[in-house]
Amino acid sequence: MASSDRVLMAEIGAAHGIRGEVRVKPHGDDPMALRDYGPLEAADGRVFEIEALRPQKHMLVVRFKGIRDRNAAEALTRTKLYLPRERLPEPDADDFYHADLVGLPVFDAQGTELGTVLSVPNFGAGDLLEIAPKGAPSFYLPFTHEAVPEIDIANRRITAVPPEGLLAGEEDAEERRREEGNGA
Repeated sequence: MASSDRVLMAEIGAAHGIRGEVRVKPHGDDPMALRDYGPLEAADGRVFEIEALRPQKHMLVVRFKGIRDRNAAEALTRTKLYLPRERLPEPDADDFYHADLVGLPVFDAQGTELGTVLSVPNFGAGDLLEIAPKGAPSFYLPFTHEAVPEIDIANRRITAVPPEGLLAGEEDAEERRREEGNGA
């Protein structure tokens, strides 16, 4: 299955207890809906059926069918869980699956390409777009309407308005390169 045909739904973290439960970081607006979509799939083709789940702080504690002890649970750490896209509802107008955004080019309001979306992380204060410019380190852009006013999935294009000063380091570096090239 191609990566565009599936959507990352969750990632298994550490084992929880001795009876095969694991901590799971869900992706999505409704973590408890994870079991409603049916079996989840790992990238290597393994299938995971949820027997039970309960919330615990910002995670879920999940028991998967066939995982009965801590050793089996520990072997699942860092496993990413996906669903075939056809099992998911189409997102609303202002909602997006991360898989739809990764790989899209990002342009500023003047049409200058800023880079390509690498990921859509959330470190606890809201979603970010990780953008990789050509030949430069990636940077994070707040995934807000102010910073990302337009997402055109059909034409594979994102328009961004980076907060003032976010790209200042790159502008300063570009100015230094121009001065060095001119012998200044």
